[in-house]
Amino acid sequence: MSAPAVPAPVQVLVDAINAADTEAFVAAFTPDGFVSDWGRVKSGPEGVRSWALSDAIGAGAHMTVLSAETDGDTARIRFGWSSRVFNGESDGIFVVEGDKLASFTIPPAH
Repeated sequence: MSAPAVPAPVQVLVDAINAADTEAFVAAFTPDGFVSDWGRVKSGPEGVRSWALSDAIGAGAHMTVLSAETDGDTARIRFGWSSRVFNGESDGIFVVEGDKLASFTIPPAH
């Protein structure tokens, strides 16, 4: 079974997390890009890097895309996540700007 198709910048982010490549993760975003994790926003290269180190790569994360749909510049995915911080499934909303990510939002679960 192949993984659901996602826009190239989203795949770059997933690959960077799974390869534990912080530099590739940060480079996946636009200069003013941000991560919003349950309303906690980390913006710009240093903010994105700090989130990667605390919640993703630094926590030994592995991300698996379970489903995906893209509408214009917005991709919505359901993903599996395993790390020292969180294990389970979450939703992710990505806004693509050219060949980079403008944002990666993990909305609060309801």
